[in-house]
Amino acid sequence: MDRVNAILTRWYFELRDREEGQAAVEYGVLIALIIAVCVVVIGLLGGQVQAAFTKVKDALATAVGS
Repeated sequence: MDRVNAILTRWYFELRDREEGQAAVEYGVLIALIIAVCVVVIGLLGGQVQAAFTKVKDALATAVGS
């Protein structure tokens, strides 16, 4: 998480220093919103994805006979 924070911070300062600052801020907000949505979706679906993989793993183990 620290690496992502460092990358986003560096990216923010690079964009802030550019001439077209307003567009850069808009892109920064857009990227932040996309990241927030991804974190929420992964958090909500994480358990379901893990359960699905566990179900497949158990079915394969049963089919192989282990």
